[in-house]
Amino acid sequence: MSNGMSVDQILSQMRVMRADAQARMAAPTEVPAAAGDSFSSLLTRAIGQVNDLQQTSSNLKTRFELGDPGVDLTQVMLAGQKASLGFNATLQVRNRLVQAYQDVLNMPI
Repeated sequence: MSNGMSVDQILSQMRVMRADAQARMAAPTEVPAAAGDSFSSLLTRAIGQVNDLQQTSSNLKTRFELGDPGVDLTQVMLAGQKASLGFNATLQVRNRLVQAYQDVLNMPI
């Protein structure tokens, strides 16, 4: 594999990521207070985070293509998948909002 990465190292990283994901799922999630952020600010922040993921992914791809020894293919692929997942989740939220708006418009008065 490139940059001296062995299959065992990649499997070890995947196990660590899986354990981290399971720990996050088991941890209690905080529910925002009613007096907290508005929906629009939460949505704006989420879109900003997706944008950051996409820029990070693009930056890593460019660095990998230019031969930066500090970037390996695993990092590039993970960043690309995170960006793709974030974009698809944002797209689904947008679709649900548009559908809800259309439902409200079609309600009889």
